[in-house]
Amino acid sequence: MRSLASDLVPFAARLAGAPRIYADANLPQGIVRAMRETLGWDVLFVLEHDDLRRAPDREHFTRARDQGRTLITLDRDFLDTRRFPLDLSGGVVVCSAPGERELLLLLTRLDRELFRAARETDDGIAPLAGRTLDWHPGATLP
Repeated sequence: MRSLASDLVPFAARLAGAPRIYADANLPQGIVRAMRETLGWDVLFVLEHDDLRRAPDREHFTRARDQGRTLITLDRDFLDTRRFPLDLSGGVVVCSAPGERELLLLLTRLDRELFRAARETDDGIAPLAGRTLDWHPGATLP
């Protein structure tokens, strides 16, 4: 169902000029800070919002889509397309890395290989809308 908020998503994306990310509670604060400061992403971090801290996964999935944000998580439950259908997804990236340093390298690669290319098209659409990406060392974009 469309709403004023969902209708404004393409405009917000263009104004942000950066990937719009929904970071769930599984991501370390240092990684979220690097997403903002190093990668220049527009990040909504659920731990900074009292009403989202303990929300169920389904709510995070829905809110990310409704806000035109790509959900980034370490939670492999989001790979279950029965629970989180692709046709309802605003885009999900499930990351796995042995440590924060490696995780930041993965996210830097994601920025370079996916988000920068999407910025060049400037269509205001989340580049992973309708897709879930299992992003780990050695992964390639489909």
